[in-house]
Amino acid sequence: MAEGRCMKCKKSVEIKNGKEVVMKNGMKAIKGECPGCGTKVFRILGKAK
Repeated sequence: MAEGRCMKCKKSVEIKNGKEVVMKNGMKAIKGECPGCGTKVFRILGKAK
């Protein structure tokens, strides 16, 4: 699974329930939540191909 930064915990965490999305500008990203506190975690991956 992907890793992202939780802004509430202030550390890198494994993204729980991660779902890949394509943003309006065509970039891919993963949306999920922090396993520790449940806050939303978002990580931009790069250009969609």
